[in-house]
Amino acid sequence: MSDSVKIAIDAMGGDGSPKKVVDGIIHNHNTNKNNFYQIFGNKSEITKYIDNKINKNFYEIFDTNENVKSTDSPLEAAKRGKGTSMWLAIESVKKKDSDIVISAGNTGALLVISKLNLKMIENIDKPALSALWPNKNGMSVVLDLGANIECSSKNLVDFSIMGASLYKSLYPMKNPNVALLNIGTEELKGNETIKETFQKLNENKNKNFNFAGYIEGNQIMDGEVNVIVSDGFSGNIALKTAEGTANFIMDELKFALKGSIIGKISSLINFSNLKKFKKRLDPRLYNGAIFIGLDAPVVKSHGGTDYIGFSNSLEVCSKIIQGNLIDKIKNNI
Repeated sequence: MSDSVKIAIDAMGGDGSPKKVVDGIIHNHNTNKNNFYQIFGNKSEITKYIDNKINKNFYEIFDTNENVKSTDSPLEAAKRGKGTSMWLAIESVKKKDSDIVISAGNTGALLVISKLNLKMIENIDKPALSALWPNKNGMSVVLDLGANIECSSKNLVDFSIMGASLYKSLYPMKNPNVALLNIGTEELKGNETIKETFQKLNENKNKNFNFAGYIEGNQIMDGEVNVIVSDGFSGNIALKTAEGTANFIMDELKFALKGSIIGKISSLINFSNLKKFKKRLDPRLYNGAIFIGLDAPVVKSHGGTDYIGFSNSLEVCSKIIQGNLIDKIKNNI
């Protein structure tokens, strides 16, 4: 197991934990035998769900009865956090006992405890919260999604480099197109910070990505751009708007297909196409936001996802380490 990806897992964070987390580990293990799971949480609870499901050569449990609650403020979690499953999982990465850490727990606490334990990559001022986003041609990386409400032009340039590095780690065969999220595509549109960022990216060409200028919100899913960069305020609004729109479409489609006999017959005739459509919009397939900018990667799984979603986040962890994300950022910065 010396060449395996060692994933530190906060097993007590998020809804339905630790069962959901353990079920996600089992599901991931069935398709990826290269991961070693270092599981932090209540040992008796975890053992109950994992016993005889995975060979013990592929996991280790670190016992603690303390965990960060969803209601904790980041400051409260940090003050009493040293014995919690979240803190111990992050500390495992700090000590180089693990390669990457993942939690479905409290987002604010995860960011603060990560920043307390892990150093920033040299010349990076702020970490960014990034995520995968579906588009017509595959997937895009979008950042920042809420870690930084206000950003300087240097921060946005750093996000561009880190986002491109993340994309290359996940999809190594392609040089990504990077664009700035803006209210228009014309060079003179936007505030002073984004215009200054445009000039810097336009003048200082980076061999690891192609700068594609500005992109508007209605173009995010066109698939022409692979990395979309914004401050955390705009990025979070864009994310929540997209999530709400997807849920609205799914709900309206269900209502239309179940509301009449003709709708029900139509749904039976088009069952295969509807199944593909549902799968394309399934948020579990895109689960796993990544804090980048720290000297070790931290992955945030959605607290409300199920074991399939958590399993997909574990696969993201594996790809990040195999793709040498941190080294790519350090080299590119």
